Amino acid sequence: MRTSELIFKSRREVPQDAEASSHQLLLRGNYIRRLTSGVYSFLPLGYQVLRRVERIVEEELDRVGASELLLPALHPVEIWRATGRDAKMADVLFGVEGKSGSFVLGPTHEEAVIEAMSPDIESYRDLPKLVYQIQTKFRDEPRARFGLMRTREFIMADGYSFDADRDTMRASYQRFYEAYQAIFRRVGLKAEPVEADAGSIGGDVNHEFMVASSIGEDHFARCRECGYQANIEAARAGERAGVPVARDIEPVTYSTPNAPGVEIAVKALQAAGAEVEVASMLKSMLLVGEAGQLVLALLPGDRTLNVPRGMRLAEDVEMGDFVKGYIGPQGQSSRVTILADPLVRTRPSWASGANQEGSHTVGLRLGIDFNVDRFENLVVVQDQDPCPHCGAPLELVRSVEVGHTFQLGLTYSGMLAHARFSTVDGQELPYWMGCYGIGVTRVPAVIAQQYGSPEGDAVAWPVEVAPYVVSVVGVGATKDNDVVAVARRLHDLINAGGVSALLEDRDVSTGVAMRDLELIGSPIFCVVGARSLANKMVEIRDRMHDRTTLVPIEEAPAAVIALSRELTSECR
Repeated sequence: MRTSELIFKSRREVPQDAEASSHQLLLRGNYIRRLTSGVYSFLPLGYQVLRRVERIVEEELDRVGASELLLPALHPVEIWRATGRDAKMADVLFGVEGKSGSFVLGPTHEEAVIEAMSPDIESYRDLPKLVYQIQTKFRDEPRARFGLMRTREFIMADGYSFDADRDTMRASYQRFYEAYQAIFRRVGLKAEPVEADAGSIGGDVNHEFMVASSIGEDHFARCRECGYQANIEAARAGERAGVPVARDIEPVTYSTPNAPGVEIAVKALQAAGAEVEVASMLKSMLLVGEAGQLVLALLPGDRTLNVPRGMRLAEDVEMGDFVKGYIGPQGQSSRVTILADPLVRTRPSWASGANQEGSHTVGLRLGIDFNVDRFENLVVVQDQDPCPHCGAPLELVRSVEVGHTFQLGLTYSGMLAHARFSTVDGQELPYWMGCYGIGVTRVPAVIAQQYGSPEGDAVAWPVEVAPYVVSVVGVGATKDNDVVAVARRLHDLINAGGVSALLEDRDVSTGVAMRDLELIGSPIFCVVGARSLANKMVEIRDRMHDRTTLVPIEEAPAAVIALSRELTSECR
């Protein structure tokens, strides 16, 4: 391919709406173009990167025995109602009203794959089954950000496994898990598998594949001592030693009008002469369980609540005679179940709401002035919290999710009467499922963020995803016929050797040519110049390792091909 044949027009200016360097690069390099907020077209360069990612996914999933299929993007709403996810995912679902009924644009395909696969899974002899697809998904994201990082239309590779029991489900899960690790190695990403929360997908065991990134909207907790890793939503801290309660004090109630929040209440109490701080305030947060039961969650005032699975914050209309902003745990045991984070054991006394408008109480003691029904981890983990496995300090890593794997178990098949198979003794049982997703359109953006310049004006793509592995450029080629001839010959020989090469053949200055080629992002440059040519040498630049070598002209094609193989092997 020659640059004059590319659909390519680089942008010198930084797009004003592009915050992330990866977004800037993909726009400036003519990889993508915005159609509307959260919706992008892939131009030829970007589509080449995307297709290379897709081919890697296909190769690795085929290798573990999964079969590719294609499911519809348009789903009848009835299959979502059958699993209750029409309500559970209502905040992101795109609904479509058609002449023949109501539909959903699929944000995920668990229901659809069951409909497609169930007729082929009648007996235990039909199991296991592993399938996957690469399909467009739709989510009505309230805030699209960072270009391809968070969009409303995106492409996902999603796999599904069907098994007869828990053990074989786990074996299938391991096959996908290992395939995902191979995929991320090949695209050049160091993706850390971390324990995660299942969210709206459901199931028990699951892992997110996280890539450390300065623009990540997620965090995961990591222990460098024992290797524990978990997404911030699933991470938990280790136990801290409890302290004896203060038996030599009595609770005192203060008037704190117009002070319903922790920070405001602390200021009001301090103004009244009480010795309190944010960390010694007790947050008392009313939750609602799946069965509608009320639960009071207790945690220190300087920590953030991680709402337990199956619960949600109570809405105002559900609070009854609880005084919003002034709730305290004292006297509540007969009304609600009280959960407390273990950190509630680490202070001799607490300040909290007094259960009446405009009042707070200082000196509340665990086991004396209030009781707890159950202790469990309720707070979002922070930097330096103790590891739950070894007690060493945890660190938070800002990151981007690129994949997620789930052991669904019977989460979906247990709800659907037709998701059954006959066992060896003739029973009709639901099959065990797993599901596995990779954000295919997100991957190029994550790679660009990792391998691009902070200014968003250059990138060196990993060799297996690069639009062109080698860029051949003649320095001063417009004025030197020998340079032109050698550059063309090298380009042709490299291509003939099975390595994709791009020849810079435009009538532009060397500076312009090099700036554009750095946006196109070949990991290898082959530079032919009049000076090196006089010595019968050409320059080969390994942009992944920032090293340059001079080689004889006749050896250059073999040297470039060998370098491309070396770069490929580094990601395998």
